[in-house]
Amino acid sequence: MNRKIRPLCSALALAAVCLATSPVRAETGLDQSILSIQEQWAQAMYQTPAQAKGEAFTKLDGEAKTVAAHYPGRAEPLIWEAISLSSHAGVQGGLSGLGMAKEARDLLLRAEAVDPKALNGSVYTSLGALYAKVPGWPLGFGDKDKAESYFKKALAINPNGIDPNYLYGDFLFAQGRYKESAQYLEHALQAPPRPNRALADQGRTKEIQSLLTEVRAKLADAGGTAVKGG
Repeated sequence: MNRKIRPLCSALALAAVCLATSPVRAETGLDQSILSIQEQWAQAMYQTPAQAKGEAFTKLDGEAKTVAAHYPGRAEPLIWEAISLSSHAGVQGGLSGLGMAKEARDLLLRAEAVDPKALNGSVYTSLGALYAKVPGWPLGFGDKDKAESYFKKALAINPNGIDPNYLYGDFLFAQGRYKESAQYLEHALQAPPRPNRALADQGRTKEIQSLLTEVRAKLADAGGTAVKGG
């Protein structure tokens, strides 16, 4: 399967991106809200049938927006509003999806201005995924150089995180840099479990293993040595 351009949904399931970010402690109203959004995102991403994903993310978009409005000046809800929109963009596709991706980018840039290290640098993980997968000019704002720069910023903050390593490995695969991709994907599989993120970790691990299988096949076809593990 040629994955020079992987589906927007898997890439933006932030990670994001489909994007899953670092856990927060359930101590405040904001923490409880973020935990709820995280759980709903994982359910929408990994347990909801394809035909119902759009409705699930529409609901989550609204809830995340409400939380962000309730906590102005905080980066975390802006990041999760962006993650929901990014994931929804992948489901929606077309010009409507591109509009959601642009809105997600703008939210992330706002979050960066507030706290670039919030949620273990998830601003940069998510921005990297967006710039990697969104079409370039004139349709969109995609930019491979910016994507790589953001991924490296994310990894500088969270070098052992499952999401930045997976999404950067996915980016490298799309660029044909298979040996580097394998290294980051293998590292992603070694990421420690995240409290309160079991469903997201399970779903992400399956994505990593699937992509790693493709990477090894590319390495074998090229006469390279596949990386052991996974």
